[in-house]
Amino acid sequence: MKLHELAPAPGSVKKGWRVGRGTGSGNGKTSGRGHKGQNSRSGGGVRPGFEGGQMPMARRLPKRGFTNIWAKQIEEVSLCDLNQFADDTVITTELLIEAGLVKRACDGVKVLANGELEKKLIVKVGATKAAAAAIEAKGGKVE
Repeated sequence: MKLHELAPAPGSVKKGWRVGRGTGSGNGKTSGRGHKGQNSRSGGGVRPGFEGGQMPMARRLPKRGFTNIWAKQIEEVSLCDLNQFADDTVITTELLIEAGLVKRACDGVKVLANGELEKKLIVKVGATKAAAAAIEAKGGKVE
């Protein structure tokens, strides 16, 4: 394949209308905009969300609650999920991402005390008090 042979797949690129090119084209004279009215003028039309003077949906629906835009996104990992690692493994955020236990690097990771831990691990991410106690009971450490 050469650079001059590149082309889009047949039928994937549709040619646009050529408007205002005579009455025989079917889109001459008014260029498909009809006669008079708001949408026939240049710059005409209504803003997004405008419903013809009716009370807009955004104002009709009840407002409730609050979204904190500075909220921290904390990923959660259960104790039983950590059993897949070998003894004396250092658990970090990067390791959890590689293992697929955490989807993405977010504001933090926290280990929850869900399930039983059967391994001795060194945990370098946040943990709840109950999870930290369970890790230390198996001889591990929480840093």
